[in-house]
Amino acid sequence: MAECVPSRATGMEGGIVIKDDWPGYSLELFTYPEHYREDIESVYIPHGVIMDRTERLARHIMDDIGDHDMVVLCVLKGGYKFCSDLVEFIKVQCRNSNKHLETRVEFIRLKSYLNDQSTEDLHIIGSQDLSVLRGKAIVDTGKTMKALLKHVEAFEPKMVKVAGLLVKRVSNVVGSLPDYVGFEIPNRFVVGYALDYNEYFRDLNHICVISEIGKVKYKI
Repeated sequence: MAECVPSRATGMEGGIVIKDDWPGYSLELFTYPEHYREDIESVYIPHGVIMDRTERLARHIMDDIGDHDMVVLCVLKGGYKFCSDLVEFIKVQCRNSNKHLETRVEFIRLKSYLNDQSTEDLHIIGSQDLSVLRGKAIVDTGKTMKALLKHVEAFEPKMVKVAGLLVKRVSNVVGSLPDYVGFEIPNRFVVGYALDYNEYFRDLNHICVISEIGKVKYKI
């Protein structure tokens, strides 16, 4: 299924790499909303694995941030579950280590997809505040992240770090990779864990591969 690849720059894990030929797990092994039975092909990353990996990313962030307070800028809508779980793990680790890390959460909404295709138009709606850590669900071409970083840096934060749950392997990558990566995946359209297809599938706990039936059913 996967392997962990160290980052060349830091020696830290660069993300769990899911290979191109990984088909995912059979739907029969997991529970999911029955109304999606024909709409998803497989469970690509189970919820428990997502949570374990997110907890590990929280530890890396704690090590890097140190005693600095931080503002977390959550990228809506697809990033809200990842961001929520990541912040909760950071809070738990603070309590367990007796560290005091003041954390404020702000929200910003981005929209750059129509059906399963990334469009040229990027709409930024939301926070006018600065950030030192951002939680984003998927980084594919990097176009969205590059535009958002430019927007954030206009507020002159002391430090900016990017956390991405998923990074897609694509040939036309723009800019650099996130500082904290959960999983590196093939260029497949996935849904669940707040990731949507035209606002559907956000209620899936697992990250799943959408079926052709699902694409047609919910296409706009």
